[in-house]
Amino acid sequence: MATRSERKEIARRRLVNILQKHTVALGRTLEQKIADAGPYNQRIDPHILTEARRELIKEGRIIRLTKRNIPWFHLDNTPPTTLTERLQEQEPIHQAIMRQAFTKRVGQALEIAAYRAFCSQETLETFGRFHDLETHDDSTLFRKEEPPTGISGREIPGDRKLDFLARHSTAGWVGIEIKNIREWMYINRLEVKELLAKCLYLNAVPVLIARRIPYVTRRILKPCGVLVWETYNQRYPAADHELATKAKDKNLLGFHDIRLGNEPGPYLTKFISEILPEELPDARGRFDDYNDLLQGYAIDGMSYEEFAARVRRREQGTREDDDWEDEGPC
Repeated sequence: MATRSERKEIARRRLVNILQKHTVALGRTLEQKIADAGPYNQRIDPHILTEARRELIKEGRIIRLTKRNIPWFHLDNTPPTTLTERLQEQEPIHQAIMRQAFTKRVGQALEIAAYRAFCSQETLETFGRFHDLETHDDSTLFRKEEPPTGISGREIPGDRKLDFLARHSTAGWVGIEIKNIREWMYINRLEVKELLAKCLYLNAVPVLIARRIPYVTRRILKPCGVLVWETYNQRYPAADHELATKAKDKNLLGFHDIRLGNEPGPYLTKFISEILPEELPDARGRFDDYNDLLQGYAIDGMSYEEFAARVRRREQGTREDDDWEDEGPC
């Protein structure tokens, strides 16, 4: 296995190579081409990629250009005319996929896929539903009935809701969050901490479904009874196929993993109908055993470093209060 310094050197080399070919790119495009694509031994997770990119910016090899509060990146020797032309090709597409009306429908696309999968199984009783899936297409938002925020005297404070609640015959309550975004779900992201906090308030086993979830997140959360599932693609509404085609184009944003529509597909269906019910009883036991550490991290302000250290020591059966060196989540 490559060392951290070796991985960073691969990241530096790939960043330069890709920007030579692509001229100018978003950070998410660079992640897609380096963290998600290429030979497996050349794929570098975003936290190492970000570190390498910052080094190259500091050295002056990569230039960070901000347009409409969005950072773009190009090499220091890029001809100005070429830079302008490539920005004009890519920037309108990025603006289109960042419009709030579109991002809300993107969020619903994966939620609906999961909802359809929940409806096709009988093991889990699910709360939260969509009302009008058969009355119009996905060019407009569907109406969603949110799950309850209180269970048997327990309550999520504030105006916060889970995407879905479910109930398992032996594991009890389950809280599900679905994140159909390009960002990798590192353990220190607000979305992850919010999921943990909401589930702790309801005593529900946490489940996270997202496009990409790095090893460090899975490694730390699995002993705690948190179940995660990677979709490896981002759903776009079927009505936006033209925009999806442009966003997927390798010479434009390069988001090649975009898939259209809100049908669940075989892998998501298998996770929800088979894998999730099978793993929930064991996850409940681990969630109960690590409840205090999850509470400390997600609600009481414990640092990631301390949380990760205590989880690993408890898992290994060693003293939890000794010092621990950790490279961090990102």
